[in-house]
Amino acid sequence: MATLALLVAAAGVGAAADDDFAARVDRVLAKTPLIDAHNDLPWELRDRSKGALASIDLRSDTAKLPVPEGGAPLMTDIPRLRAGRMGGQFWSVWVPTELKGNDAVQATLEQIDLVKRMAAMYPADFQMAYTADDVRRIHRSGKIASLVGLEGGHSINDSLATLRSMYDLGARYMTLTHTRNTGWVDAATDTPTHHGLTPFGLEVVREMNRLGMLVDLSHVSPEAMQAVLAVTEAPVIFSHSSARAINSHPRNVADDVLRLVAKNGGVVMVNFYPAYVSEAANQWEADYAAEHTRYNSPPYAGLYIGQPDKAKAALEAWEKAHPKPIVTLAEVADHIEHIRKVAGIDHVGIGSDFDGIPTGPQGLEAVDRYPALLAEMMRRGWSDADVAKLAGLNVLRVMEQAEQVAARLQAVRPPSEALLQAEPLP
Repeated sequence: MATLALLVAAAGVGAAADDDFAARVDRVLAKTPLIDAHNDLPWELRDRSKGALASIDLRSDTAKLPVPEGGAPLMTDIPRLRAGRMGGQFWSVWVPTELKGNDAVQATLEQIDLVKRMAAMYPADFQMAYTADDVRRIHRSGKIASLVGLEGGHSINDSLATLRSMYDLGARYMTLTHTRNTGWVDAATDTPTHHGLTPFGLEVVREMNRLGMLVDLSHVSPEAMQAVLAVTEAPVIFSHSSARAINSHPRNVADDVLRLVAKNGGVVMVNFYPAYVSEAANQWEADYAAEHTRYNSPPYAGLYIGQPDKAKAALEAWEKAHPKPIVTLAEVADHIEHIRKVAGIDHVGIGSDFDGIPTGPQGLEAVDRYPALLAEMMRRGWSDADVAKLAGLNVLRVMEQAEQVAARLQAVRPPSEALLQAEPLP
């Protein structure tokens, strides 16, 4: 009986502690806008509705909508954003790297238009934001500040004039690459061509500084990260990356770069994608891809080429024999802790990649789960002030500093007239 009483008492203490963490999170987020630097809902809406936004009601539970073949349930809607206490969201304006030239520009413009139409369709919940002050004002009004981030330098078609136009339309960061190199900067997941930045790439960074557009180093190669950090006059962001010391995936950030980010004043926004969070999940994804190729690789290889039923059965048998590792919220918190340890508390934030990833970690499945992550940091001993920095103050500071740098540079530097000198990559 004594043992049972102790267990009951311990459970009561645990529940009381959880209630205290929840109350503390509420107090923090009442004053501090929770800002996620990367959500891919716009492309999902475009892909599923062909741009007809009225066909998907974001006021409903979008997880219950039919799932396209090969897709995943949506992770974002207004009720879950509200439950997650969202204060500001950078909506990722992503277009596939297969789109080239003016096709990429047009698709990007259509995505920016979609974000603005989304805000106009739900004015009680969303409002477009362009500055750090806008985010704070909109948060105080009880709405969610909506910002635009370009994902991939191919979106500007090697044109600084297009870059300036994208800024005028509301884009407040640009990820310099996506999965492939551009004609002026290397990607983390492509064979190095430029070994960093070309002279035109340096001009892109300089012009982004002059505009006040944040330079986003997620997806770029380590050499490109270092090249940008050597020349940028404003703090940078990593809109959705994690710590390479914990998981060696090339999309993550190594400690030497984390230390440079601290000197630069930038911020690394931690990604929730299980393969970036967990080394075991990363290895499983690679093994799964290899096994899939083994059975299906067209046009001449593959054990079951032309036999889709056999290929499917074989892959299912492999999955049964090799269960996918479970990745948890606590492992995301480990990345946050590591970045804090190496770069400092002023240089870490949140960049979930929701609706750009097939699944989230256990406990971070969708946009309603941010408070659980903040509570976990409190459980690990973080103060309310530290949690506020993680939630949004760090990225707001970076935005403000980029705006200040832009004001200074615009007083002394005209728009760049640089042109790409090399032929674009095929």
